[in-house]
Amino acid sequence: MKKFYKYYLLVSTIIILTVLIQSIIQYSLRNQERMAAVINVAGKQRMFSQLVLKDFYECKDYDCNYSELKVALAKLYRTDEVLQNGDEKLGFYAVENPEIIADFKKLQPHLDYIYANLNATDRIAEVSVIELSDHVDSFLKIMDSIVLKFQQESEEEIKTIMIIEVELAVLSLFIILFEIVYIVNPIIRKTTSQNQKLKEISWHQSHAYASHMKNIKDLQHVLKIERKIENKEDLVACVITELDALNEVSENMLKSLESDEEEISKLDILLTKLDKLFDRKK
Repeated sequence: MKKFYKYYLLVSTIIILTVLIQSIIQYSLRNQERMAAVINVAGKQRMFSQLVLKDFYECKDYDCNYSELKVALAKLYRTDEVLQNGDEKLGFYAVENPEIIADFKKLQPHLDYIYANLNATDRIAEVSVIELSDHVDSFLKIMDSIVLKFQQESEEEIKTIMIIEVELAVLSLFIILFEIVYIVNPIIRKTTSQNQKLKEISWHQSHAYASHMKNIKDLQHVLKIERKIENKEDLVACVITELDALNEVSENMLKSLESDEEEISKLDILLTKLDKLFDRKK
C-alpha cells in the first residue's frame, strides 16, 4: 500500500479542497442571506420612524387608536436593539464595525426623544411637531448612513470570499494538472507500453514459439522411428538448432519485459524520488 500513498494523498487533497470550496460557498450564501436580512430590517427601521410620525399626527389632530402608535414605538425600539446587539433566533450578530457602532450612538438620542415623548399618550398634545420632525429627520439620515455601511460591509465580505474561492480553485486546478502529468499520464503510457509488449509476447508465443515447438515435436517423432545412426545424428542436430532458436525466442520475450521496465522507470522517476524521500522520513 505504501507504493500508492501519494495517489491517495493527491486524491484526498482534491476531495478536501472540493469540500472546502463548497463549504466556503455555502458560508458565503448564508452570510449574504443574513446581511440581506439585516439590511431589510434596517430599511424597516426607517419605515417605523415614519409610521410613528404619521400616527403622532393622527393622534394629535384627530381621534386615533393609540395602540397603533404604541406598537410602532415598540417595533422601533426592538428593531434598534436587534440591529445593535443581534438576535440568535433571527441569526443576527452583534455589530462589530466601529463606524456602524458610532452611528448607532449618534442615533440613540433621537430614538430616546421619540420614545420618551410619544410613549406617554396623555402628553402627546404637548409634543412639539417641529422638534419631533427634526428628530425623525435626523434619525432617518443616520439610518441611511447605517444601511449604507451595512451594504458596504457585505460587499467587502463578498470580495474577500470571492478571492479565497478563486485561490482555492487555482490550487485545485494545479493539483489536478500535477496529477495528470505525473500520475495519470505515466499510468496511461505504462498501460499502453505493457499492452504493446504483451502483443509482442503474444506474437512470439503464437508464431515463433509455437512454430519451433511444432518442429521439435515433428523431429522427435521422426527420431523415434529412424533407424540409421547417421540420420539420427542429423535429426538430433536439427533438434538442437530448434532448441537454440526457441531459446532465442525466450530471450527476446525477456528483453521485451526488461525494456518495458526500463522505460517505465524513466517516466516514473519523480514518483520514485518521492518514494525514497518517504522511506527516509520513516
